[in-house]
Amino acid sequence: MSFIPINRPILGEEEKAAVADVLASGGLTNASYEGGKYVRAFEGKVSSLVGTKHAVAVNSGTAALHSVLMALGVKPGDEVVVPSFTFVATSNVVLASGAKPVFVDTKGDYNMDPKELKKAMTKKTRAVIPVHVFGYPADMDEIREVAGARSVPVIEDAAESMGATYKGTQTGKLSLAGCFSMYASKVVTSGEGGAISTDDDDLADKLRLVRNHGMVRHNDSRHLGFNYRLPEMGAALASVQMDRLGGFLEARVRNARYLTERVASLDGVSFTQHSADRTHVYYLYTLYLKKNRDRILKALNDAKVGAAVYFRIPAHKTELYSRLGYGKKVLKNTEAASKHVLSLPVHPGVSEADAERIAEEFLRAAHEHL
Repeated sequence: MSFIPINRPILGEEEKAAVADVLASGGLTNASYEGGKYVRAFEGKVSSLVGTKHAVAVNSGTAALHSVLMALGVKPGDEVVVPSFTFVATSNVVLASGAKPVFVDTKGDYNMDPKELKKAMTKKTRAVIPVHVFGYPADMDEIREVAGARSVPVIEDAAESMGATYKGTQTGKLSLAGCFSMYASKVVTSGEGGAISTDDDDLADKLRLVRNHGMVRHNDSRHLGFNYRLPEMGAALASVQMDRLGGFLEARVRNARYLTERVASLDGVSFTQHSADRTHVYYLYTLYLKKNRDRILKALNDAKVGAAVYFRIPAHKTELYSRLGYGKKVLKNTEAASKHVLSLPVHPGVSEADAERIAEEFLRAAHEHL
């Protein structure tokens, strides 16, 4: 019986051909302001999907977030409001900018609570970064209203949400800038990679400078920047993956619906990421278990089902942030989620037979431990 991983990249002959084309060309990367052939092709596909004037490719989702903060001039003394129930990259880029992350609690759907955001805003707040957790859009109207009342820009951490929509609009177009990740396990992948979407011409120009040491031409640095360029091989992979996004999402939605029908109505089990006004891309299919989460996790893993727990330690309680004095902050919903959530595999590599097996093993474990 084979192991069913929580996520894995789906790669085929098209990706191999694209990488082979890059290798044959000898142009493995491109340090120009505009980027290379495949970088430009990938950017065009992102901007077309999201519906923004610009997309700027970078070499990770972390680089995407940091680039936006750098372009906005976030600096020491500033504050940036972030959730804690997410990967630490969201708050790490704030520290890297010299600013202070201000952690706020979540709602029952694991996304930033706009009411808690409002409480956290101060005259020092320079930006707000909601995360579309697990590929499910946050309450962007309310978040933009709170931030807009103080003229504070919103930056979407859309790392997990490529293709998701909120009230008919793609994530990445719901704020000043959207930051996507093409990490190996993401909805589309280049192994490592990222992209930033925006309608703001000035911001797009600054982002292209930040990703390339501030240069338009060689050695003419105009803005503080870094080597955040996406290599051509990564862009080639990502460009092909964008063409396959529709099929990937269909498979994820199909598998998630099947599991919802089979397991989400059990006593002690809740699936909370659903609403008629937004679509979920199911980067992760995540259930809230009333009790014995870790026993059920072990039972599934023993049965070779790659169930997993994400954000077992909230960002503000990790060793780094505890050492910096954030660990004592009480975020009730965040900490409850970290103790109770469990994610099941729904990626496009999960077959109908795999989905049935996942459901049966979950039912068996739940019967024993819930």
